[in-house]
Amino acid sequence: MISKWLKRISATRLIALSFLIVILSGSLLLCLPCSSRTGEWTGFPDALFTATSATCVTGLVVFDTFSHWSLFGQFIILLMIQIGGIGLMTIIIMLFIFLKRKISLHERLLLMQSAGTVRISGMVKLVKQIVKGTLICEGIGALFLAVRFIPQMGLLTGSYYAVFHSVSAFCNAGFDLMGRFEQFSSLTAYEQDPVVNITIMLLIIVGGIGFLVWDEIVRYGIRFGKYSLHAKIVLSTTAFLILMGTAGFFIFEYHGNLEGLSLPQKLLSSAFMSVTTRTAGFNSMDTASLSESGSLLSMILMFIGGSPGSTAGGIKTSTLAVVFFAMVSMSRGHSQITLFKRSLDANLVKHAAVIIIIYLSGILLATMIICHVEPYSITDILFETISAAATVGLSRGLTPSLSLLSHMILAFLMFAGRIGGLSMMLVFGEQKQKPPLNRPAEPIIIG
Repeated sequence: MISKWLKRISATRLIALSFLIVILSGSLLLCLPCSSRTGEWTGFPDALFTATSATCVTGLVVFDTFSHWSLFGQFIILLMIQIGGIGLMTIIIMLFIFLKRKISLHERLLLMQSAGTVRISGMVKLVKQIVKGTLICEGIGALFLAVRFIPQMGLLTGSYYAVFHSVSAFCNAGFDLMGRFEQFSSLTAYEQDPVVNITIMLLIIVGGIGFLVWDEIVRYGIRFGKYSLHAKIVLSTTAFLILMGTAGFFIFEYHGNLEGLSLPQKLLSSAFMSVTTRTAGFNSMDTASLSESGSLLSMILMFIGGSPGSTAGGIKTSTLAVVFFAMVSMSRGHSQITLFKRSLDANLVKHAAVIIIIYLSGILLATMIICHVEPYSITDILFETISAAATVGLSRGLTPSLSLLSHMILAFLMFAGRIGGLSMMLVFGEQKQKPPLNRPAEPIIIG
């Protein structure tokens, strides 16, 4: 009965439902007294916000993770981060493989949708690669972080911190346990530590480029010419954004947050901010004290986000590239959009434009509502809403002091951002059959 009902639900709605189930289950567990450090019940709205942030790998929090949550609560948060990062459907299919259960065509279609690929062949192999690659990357990251954390915190605590932050970084979640030193401090205490900074940056980048790009890198190595057009666009755009972001933060914060640091430290801190603003949520410099230019740059990078089929959010690097090169082609009077000696389908431009409009509409609407009910500046609130919609998790210190209504709006933005703007519209939209005719076209004036 249930299996027949599930098969009638569209893949998009079923994926959204799977995330919702994880969020609600996590919320109930976080409400329990054993989840809080004080042994008291946590209010359901606060637990729901935290569970949404963890499952949607965002990082916005109403409580400092170390100060409020017990070891059990932290484990639940970490579990939700891992599930949210690689996707519940991936974990379910991996369980089926372990139990030697046959994977149906419907389940393969769900996995294809969840992984962000257009190929249905080789899905079981892709799942194995995703899980294996995730565990290897998180394990290596934990080993490097343990080099710093174990001498400082001891073997058990240092190892636990290394694993927690490695998983959080790879899944682009941004949750941290550095409230041990100062509440809501994130990685500011390690701003000048190259091992921690570089390890976290690499984990964020690897987790944010997408599972399909991983597959091509493993198969072809550094032979860029053999990559698919998708992989070329993702890697080129990612590299460009990291370099431009680093240069931007270096210039804008040179006499601000970077004041007093040596040149190598300034470059490292700038690079870290460039990487983390694109959906990771960690911060090594105080985001509340960023210059106006630095804040705007952060919001732009957050809005763009990572790449399709990854643990990251935002409109995605490929969406930006498609719209940008469509603009370039149109300005030159070309009818065809060409990238790396390949042409792009015109429908991709429509989809990319729709995604950007959906994200902008959601962010602006949420910002207007929150501005109406909260006494904070539009810059701080816009920073918060972009961070939520792009599942970044960076904050200028507003999240804990916002009202219940604002928290619920941000929670919805996080959920929608993790599912994807276009997918979220399909969840609520009715899928009606198209009429068997083409309507007459009529020109209008635009621009």
